Amino acid sequence: MIEEINKLAQQQHELAWQAYRAYLPVVEDIEATQTNDTNQISLVLDYMLGFCFDAQMLTLYRRLCRYLYAIHPETAVFYVSAYREMWDEEGNQFGNNKEANR
Repeated sequence: MIEEINKLAQQQHELAWQAYRAYLPVVEDIEATQTNDTNQISLVLDYMLGFCFDAQMLTLYRRLCRYLYAIHPETAVFYVSAYREMWDEEGNQFGNNKEANR
């Protein structure tokens, strides 16, 4: 049973690594071309969100959210909230740790 869990965890890590390698050039291209197409950026963030359990992917997701914030703050806030709902209800990863702010 433990071996099976370890195998699943390893597969999840490998899948996240593949996703990171796939989305890194996409994010870099959005930044390099200074894309203002919020629909395109939103689509990329939608696909990336499912992999944000991984620290590298989360960093990339945050990077694209910051880029989007300069173009369309409301949409960026939506994606930060979507991340929090899915992965970070306590607010530990996106800098909104309620305990630390007391």
